Amino acid sequence: MATATVGPASAAAPPGYNDLIDVWPTAVDVADCRPGDQVETGIQGEVPLADRKSGRSTKGYNCNIDLIGQYQGQGAGIVSATYGHCSYTGSSFPTNFLGPDPGVQVIDVSDPANPRMTDVLSEPAMVGGTWESLKVNKERGLLVGTGVGILEGAGYISVYDIATDCAHPRLLNTGAGSQLSMPIPVTTHEGDFSPDGNTYWATGIAPGYVSAIDITDPRDPMVVWSGVTGVEAHGLGFSPDGNTMYLSNLLGLTMIDVSAVQNRTPRTIVPELMPHVGEKLWADGQITQHSIYVTYDGQPHVFSVDEGGSGGVKLFDAARSSNLQQRNAIKLAINLPDNANRWAQSTTANGAFGYDAHYCSVDRPVDPTAMACGWIQSGVRVFDISDPDHFEEVAYFNPPAQTGKNWQLSNSLHALLGSIAAPPIIGTLAVARAVLQGDSPVDGIINDQSRLVGGDLSADWCLSPPEFHGDQLWVTCMDNGFMALALDPAVYPIR
Repeated sequence: MATATVGPASAAAPPGYNDLIDVWPTAVDVADCRPGDQVETGIQGEVPLADRKSGRSTKGYNCNIDLIGQYQGQGAGIVSATYGHCSYTGSSFPTNFLGPDPGVQVIDVSDPANPRMTDVLSEPAMVGGTWESLKVNKERGLLVGTGVGILEGAGYISVYDIATDCAHPRLLNTGAGSQLSMPIPVTTHEGDFSPDGNTYWATGIAPGYVSAIDITDPRDPMVVWSGVTGVEAHGLGFSPDGNTMYLSNLLGLTMIDVSAVQNRTPRTIVPELMPHVGEKLWADGQITQHSIYVTYDGQPHVFSVDEGGSGGVKLFDAARSSNLQQRNAIKLAINLPDNANRWAQSTTANGAFGYDAHYCSVDRPVDPTAMACGWIQSGVRVFDISDPDHFEEVAYFNPPAQTGKNWQLSNSLHALLGSIAAPPIIGTLAVARAVLQGDSPVDGIINDQSRLVGGDLSADWCLSPPEFHGDQLWVTCMDNGFMALALDPAVYPIR
């Protein structure tokens, strides 16, 4: 699909749509799959209860994507990263200590058909569980991760040179076990680089604590600013100049002027407050995960991803950071309010996360044509986003369920901890609408009480961003580990 001329903000929004109170009512067009693909047997994005019970989900589902290589190992942490011909598998604490090679595993993908582990990063930050902090800056060839433990951590950061030899990263901040010993505290859960790679921003969730870590000298990281930004601080994205941060909070985005940090003299404490320039909140979705800055025909836009509440992925016109305007959204059929009952029936025994987006990437930031997302139990989803007013799904890959392999996957929180039965996070408005229509989203739980004990691993958790490497996607899912996927040339590159 050719890139369309950008029209007015919210051009694709349904008439009368109010993003403060309404649930986006439509799903993207379903992908047109090839003959012979193992297509989904339920609605778009669903792993039906019947497939979970029969074992059909252990065969996986694919549409216009093929698996060409895999390194499963002991599974993967929440977020992994790639650089050059290498991938870095995030670690999970404390479960990764139950298996061999605890820490961040380095995967050489020079031959995508035969990816192999070449190194294990075992510094305190790496074995302490990297959660959503493990990120790469391609401009400087740096890899950074922080020790998070479970949900939130403090104090440890490791910085590696991966430009010299990505298959064997070199720790730069040596010394006291790569501990961050500075007078200003830092809490960690997630984080990311400024575009120029001179600052690593660490976020520590509640109560919205954010720290700017100067890595102009990567051998000696230094916190130059810390502060509370609001109720919660999650993932983040930046304008290309690094001056505006789009910070994910609990129910939306907070736009912050961080130019004082971006334009500081290196290794200088910044005493100024970081002023908020805007805030965008919504009810359609929960636990906003991260954001991606792009431009369409030179006009700034921001994608925002919700990891709960069936919020999917939203596109905002960001011409004014102080007043984002929703333009479009990406949802799967399983995310619509009418299907809340099906959601609950099939996901309840498979942990706290169901069919939600988590981390996405685009093929390029300027006039992007494709987006790939880890959509948790819906697997890896690929969308044509070349026309900002009309998105459609072009491919998906939901890897084979690793049913029964819980104790073999020591680095998968899903396998060893997340499989404890818990109600999936269903959007409050979606549930309310289903109830008003006479359906109860808990029918599946009540009618199948045998599934309330233990975890069945009947679908994987794909939380990490699938990253574009030419016509391939490199990604990790928690149970299946690292996978190299090939997109069919009929669907990508998008023409």
